[in-house]
Amino acid sequence: MNAPTTVLTAGDFERAVGADGIVLVDFWAAWCGPCRSFAPVFESAAEQHTDITFAKVDTEAEQQLAGGLGISSIPTLMAFRDGILLHAQAGALPAPALEQLITAVREVDMDEVRRKVDAEEAERGSASSGT
Repeated sequence: MNAPTTVLTAGDFERAVGADGIVLVDFWAAWCGPCRSFAPVFESAAEQHTDITFAKVDTEAEQQLAGGLGISSIPTLMAFRDGILLHAQAGALPAPALEQLITAVREVDMDEVRRKVDAEEAERGSASSGT
C-alpha cells in the first residue's frame, strides 16, 4: 500500500505549503532514530485525516531547503494553514500530541491570524521607510 504522504523537494515546497488548507510537513532523515519512530505516527494520522496534506522532506536530499528554513534538529514538524506557518517544533510527537496539534490548527481563527500578519507587515514597512 502506498503511504498517504507527499514527498516535497525544494522545487515544490513553496507551492505545496502555500496552498489553501492544512499542510503538515515532517522534516526527517533515514539515519535519524526519532524520525523513524515518528514516521508511523505521521503515516497513521495521514490515513485518518484525508482532508489534510501530510508531506515529508528528506533533509539529507534537501539540505539547502532544510537549511533555508532553519531546520537544525530533526524530526521537525511544521504546520501551515492557507499558506501561513502556524507551528514549527523539533522532536518526535506521540500520537495524542499530534492529534492535539491537528485539532489546534483546525480551530485557529485564520481571519485573526491574517490581521496579525498584515499588521506585522505594515509595521515592518513603516520601520523600513523611516516613519
